[in-house]
Amino acid sequence: MAGNSARRNRRNPGSKKGATVGTGGHSRKAIQGKGPTPPASARKGHVKQRAANAAVKREMDAKSRAGMRRSGGGGRGGRGGAGAAELVFGRNSVVEAIRGGVPATALYVQQFIETDDRVREALQAANERGIPLMEAPRPQLDNMTGQMNHQGLVLQVPPYEYAHPDDLLADAAENGEDALVIALDGVTDSRNLGAVVRSAAAFGAHGVVIPERRAAGMTAGAWKTSSGAAARLPVARATNLTRALEAYKKAGLTVVGLAADGEAEIGDLEALAGPVVIVAGSEGKGLSRLVAETCDLRVRIPMPGATESLNAGVAAGIVLYEAARLRAKTG
Repeated sequence: MAGNSARRNRRNPGSKKGATVGTGGHSRKAIQGKGPTPPASARKGHVKQRAANAAVKREMDAKSRAGMRRSGGGGRGGRGGAGAAELVFGRNSVVEAIRGGVPATALYVQQFIETDDRVREALQAANERGIPLMEAPRPQLDNMTGQMNHQGLVLQVPPYEYAHPDDLLADAAENGEDALVIALDGVTDSRNLGAVVRSAAAFGAHGVVIPERRAAGMTAGAWKTSSGAAARLPVARATNLTRALEAYKKAGLTVVGLAADGEAEIGDLEALAGPVVIVAGSEGKGLSRLVAETCDLRVRIPMPGATESLNAGVAAGIVLYEAARLRAKTG
């Protein structure tokens, strides 16, 4: 009986215990491999990915707390941090920042990144400048950038170390020169700040002063616009700009404010040949009331064209040129 049953099963292809028909290669794609298995830290929902995300969050929280402790500014004779480290991300932005001389402490590169010309250029430029390369899983970069589109590249920029306003006078005295300082009132565009720093360095100024609040700071954008001048010229941050200007007046500097309705023209201002601080306001609002009242003189830049105002970068460049011209004549 048993032998007959086995023979029937072999002849009956529908039997559960009988032989089955093969695929004949029709489903070959279904059994092909899907590439290397990603690391556990990159697998969604994996315990190691959750642990990596938690570690990144702790690190970012610690940096944020440290930045808040450092945000009070520098004391006299020293430098103060600007806060937590800044992040530049996106392939074009990272390449431009590295090529533009922006200081950096690390370049984070996503694991298994698909390379293109920009990625290769970023890696080459980082190697040339000695910037450490850090490989990181995508979840870590996502957390670092707040889920923004980083394209696999994140550049870490250290906090800028600001000078104290008094340091600029000390630098001038050390060089035996009359102080030439630029102060910015209400300028919120970091590119304008970078342009002012570049002009100030070009025409021999001793530094730039900015307010601590409601003003542009020395970000990566300002660094890039300064074309490297930010590495040579100090930028000071004042807790209160009006008080800083009053301290400059007591030290013997003439405070000159730039205003479209100023009572004098810049070409008639002999005070630029001596110790002076030039104050430029924002393009839209100009000088604030308290700062304008603190100025010894308010001067205008004559403009025969139809343009009603100049941005801070252009205005500062014109006045600095005039100051350099007068100082060369009297020197």
